[in-house]
Amino acid sequence: MSSTLQRRVSIGLICFFLSTSIQARSNYQELSDNFKQEFHQQLKKNGVPGGAFVVIDNNKVLQIGAYGKRIKGGTLNINTHTVFRLASVSKTFAGTLATMLVHEKKFNWEDPLIHYMPEFTLADPDVTKQIQLGHLIGQSTGLMPNSYDNILNANGKLAKIIPKFSKLTPMCSPGTCYSYQNIAFSFIQPVIEQQTGISYAKLIKQHIFTPLKMSTASIGMDAFLANSNRASPHIKTRSGFTKVRVKSNYYQLEPAVGVNASITDISKWLMANLGNNPKVLSPQLLHDITEPGVRTSKELRRREWRTYLNDAHYAKGWRVYDFEGEELIYHAGWVSGYVTEIAYSPRLKIGMAMLLNGESRVIAELGSQFWHQLIKQEKQTSGKSHLIE
Repeated sequence: MSSTLQRRVSIGLICFFLSTSIQARSNYQELSDNFKQEFHQQLKKNGVPGGAFVVIDNNKVLQIGAYGKRIKGGTLNINTHTVFRLASVSKTFAGTLATMLVHEKKFNWEDPLIHYMPEFTLADPDVTKQIQLGHLIGQSTGLMPNSYDNILNANGKLAKIIPKFSKLTPMCSPGTCYSYQNIAFSFIQPVIEQQTGISYAKLIKQHIFTPLKMSTASIGMDAFLANSNRASPHIKTRSGFTKVRVKSNYYQLEPAVGVNASITDISKWLMANLGNNPKVLSPQLLHDITEPGVRTSKELRRREWRTYLNDAHYAKGWRVYDFEGEELIYHAGWVSGYVTEIAYSPRLKIGMAMLLNGESRVIAELGSQFWHQLIKQEKQTSGKSHLIE
């Protein structure tokens, strides 16, 4: 082959791959536009009072939108700055903050919890000593899932719940099995506060909210109620969705369930997790918080997701899914009157999140279908490029 022909072939290949990449990004835009329509249609169909969503392509917003009312039957619309409770999506912030502090050598993942919480005991003193800080954030304490959440649901106070752990015997050795917790996960808070001398809420603001310019993000019930642009909670009843009061019970668990934010804030959180703010979330930090830990086989049975999931693990405040062969970093949340979901693909550089002020499974249907369509579309596009190789 002559040098001239080689150059022409090389230029042709470059042009082809550039056009394929451009086509992929164009397809993502079309997908996000379609998702907006589906989001509105499905929330209306299911009678959900309101919600907000965002789709991110690397460092830009492809689509952001809001639907419905802050209060069912009210006059105030939800907008992209309306604040929701994030429920267990709060864990993504806790895992990140704790990992930041490990990097700063404030504590180590291998440190026994009782070094910081000597009042914490299990039925077996030897097992008590085996629970490490990494087990808290990695959901691998071995305790029965959701230990004492029932008491929290009944408005029990955390100070009275902690002593009850002395009655528990783990179902497996710490670090060997998946054991989702809200209360035990939040034991990282006293560790953080002891080692820094600063409140958890202030640290989250200093390390994450302020540097990422998440201007409406906050911690706790008082901060939530102080924001006039907030979405009220609604639960599903036989007669449809009914507004309920904001409950304080789970706000006792700031790391697990305590964050409030708007979808605009979440767009900034997604962009940072996609690697676009390395001064705040460094590449090493992102690697560490998404390193798969204990396997979470229970996730493979999720009704709306099981068709697409090949494997699932818990990392540090994030879940790691093998979704039709694509790595997906994910978390969902529920707290009385709200459901939330956030996910991103590190390879495709796409992120998506939803916040609803009504408890509905439609969020899981929308999320799983969005990622299925996106990955299917990406495979079709990349398949075209393989034909020429």
